[in-house]
Amino acid sequence: MLQYLQLYKDQIVFVALLIFGFSIFVQLFYYLFFFIRIVFHKTGKDVVSHPIPVSVIICAKNEAENLQSFLENILKQNYPDFEVIVVNDNSTDNTENVLNNFKSLYPNLKVSNIKKEPILLQGKKLAQTVGIKAAKNELLLMTDADCKVESEHWIEHMVRNFNNSTDLVLGYGGFIKRKGLLDKLIRYDALFIAIQYLSFAKAGIPYMGVGRNLAYRKSLFLKNKGFAKHYRLASGDDDLFVNEVSTPNNTKIEISLESHTRTVQANSWTDWKRQKTRHLTTGSRYRFGHKILLVLEVLSRYLLYFSLPVALLDAYFFVGVLGALAFRLLLMIITIKLIMNRLNERDLLLYSLVFELLIPIIIVGLSVKNYIMSKRYRWR
Repeated sequence: MLQYLQLYKDQIVFVALLIFGFSIFVQLFYYLFFFIRIVFHKTGKDVVSHPIPVSVIICAKNEAENLQSFLENILKQNYPDFEVIVVNDNSTDNTENVLNNFKSLYPNLKVSNIKKEPILLQGKKLAQTVGIKAAKNELLLMTDADCKVESEHWIEHMVRNFNNSTDLVLGYGGFIKRKGLLDKLIRYDALFIAIQYLSFAKAGIPYMGVGRNLAYRKSLFLKNKGFAKHYRLASGDDDLFVNEVSTPNNTKIEISLESHTRTVQANSWTDWKRQKTRHLTTGSRYRFGHKILLVLEVLSRYLLYFSLPVALLDAYFFVGVLGALAFRLLLMIITIKLIMNRLNERDLLLYSLVFELLIPIIIVGLSVKNYIMSKRYRWR
C-alpha cells in the first residue's frame, strides 16, 4: 500500500491541490457574494408614515407559563392598528385562563379555541390556518408562544418593509441566552441558519424563514391554498411555505435589533435533538437549486480541511496553501463577527471555529437516523 502511494504521490498531491483550490474558491464565493450582504444591509425607515393594519398570529399548546411571560409585550406594542390572535390548540394546562385574563385587559386580543376532533389532523398547521382565517387584516405577523419580542417597536419594524411588490418579510429569531455549551450550540446553529436564509434572500434567492419571526400577506397564504402541499408533515409551516411562495422580487429581510425575537431554548441535548430531527424532515422538499446551494457550502468546508494535509506536501505550493487557508479563516472571522454584532450574538465567535465543523456532523447523523426510522415504519 505504501509503495502504491509513493508511486502515485505526485498525482495524489495534484488532486488534493485541485480539491483544496476548488473548496477555497467556493468558500470565498459564499462569504463575499452571499454572507457579507448582511453586514452591509441597510434597514428601512424608522417610522411608518401610513401604518398598515396588522394581525399577529400565535399558536399555543400548553403554553400557559410562556404566555404569562411574553404575551403582554406583544399586546403592548407601540403600533396604532393591530390585533393579536392566539389559537389555543387543545391545551390541557392553564392556557385558557391565562388568555381570558389578558382578554379582560386588552381588547385587541382575540382567542380561537381548537378542541380535539378525531376526524381532524391536529397540529400547528391546523392551528395556524385557524388563526389566519380569523384574522381581519391583510398583513400577518407570525411568532410563537414561547417567543419574547425584543422591543415595543417589533411590529413597526417588521411591517415597514411592505410595499406593493412585497409579500414576505423574513425576520431574525434567536434564542434567549443561557449558560453552558448547549446554549452556545443552539444559538450558533440558529445564527448560521439565519445567515444563510437572510443572505440568500438578500441575493434574490429566498428559500426559507422561521415561524418565530415571519410576516406575509393573507392573500398570499390563501392563493397558495395554505399548507395543502405538506399538510400531513409536522414541520414546514414556515420554511416550506416560504420555499413555495417566495420569489426574488416579493421577499425582503428585516434585521434591526428592534425587530428581533428570542425563543426559550430546549432544556436538554435530547430535547434539542428531537426538535432538530423534526425540523430536518422538511429539507428534502426544498427546491432542487436551494438544496444544491446549501449542500455545496457545507461540502466545501469539509473538502477544504480533508485535502489540506495532502496539499501541504507540495513544497512549491506550501506557502500558497497556508496563505489561502489563512485568508479564508480571516474572512470568516471578520464576516461572522460583523454579522454577530448586527444580530446581537456577540459571544459566539470562538465557538464558531468548532461548531462550523461539528454541527454538520450532528445534522448528518440525525438525517441518517431519520431516514432509517422512516424506512423501518414504512408500509411494504
